Amino acid sequence: MGKNIFVSYKYADTLVNSLRKREFAYVNGQFITRDRLTRVRDYVDELQSILDDEDHINLGEKDGESLKDFSEGYIQSSLKDKIYRSSITIVMISKGMVERYSPEKDQWIPWEISYSLKEVTRNDRTSRMNAVLGIVLPDENNSYEWYYTENPACNCTSHHTDKLFNILSRNMFNMKNPTESSCNGLIIHHGDFSFIKTVKWSDFKSYPNTYLNKAIEIREAKDNYNITKTV
Repeated sequence: MGKNIFVSYKYADTLVNSLRKREFAYVNGQFITRDRLTRVRDYVDELQSILDDEDHINLGEKDGESLKDFSEGYIQSSLKDKIYRSSITIVMISKGMVERYSPEKDQWIPWEISYSLKEVTRNDRTSRMNAVLGIVLPDENNSYEWYYTENPACNCTSHHTDKLFNILSRNMFNMKNPTESSCNGLIIHHGDFSFIKTVKWSDFKSYPNTYLNKAIEIREAKDNYNITKTV
């Protein structure tokens, strides 16, 4: 049976690894094709080709649309129908997803995550909280080190959650009773320590259903987590 999936992403972020995209352009009186920068939207196209044919996809942000002039009521009505029908939200986590000089409340992704985590009522029917999975994209140098740092000595990986929106980072490492150990001054978390699990794009491509099902499994155990739902 297909899944209903909502995809949250920063449309025009180009701080991602090249997918060798081309574009038409009109130059010196003639049409030509030329290389163009890869955008996160291109990865969303790839995502759609990876997912099962029976899965239904609904997409988030339009190209560069700001929320600074919109009321919360408008945002709610805009997102309510899109997210109501979905059961899983995929967040495409990219290096340039956060506009550092713009308040988070003026950007789409935090609101999309917020409404994914809420029970939404429509026509006297209430939807469940979505499962949420973060897919980390490689940066323009084809590296994941902007977000993940491997520590071979301790056999662990550090997550740079400070690079994310607050609502994302607060829903990571948020298990109420975590299993922890220490190594070289680091606190190591074990098991499903985050409500919003993350995975590298390269790993997700190989086993998409494994990671989607894990996100659903974590959602079913939501009472084990301190979940932040507000922007």
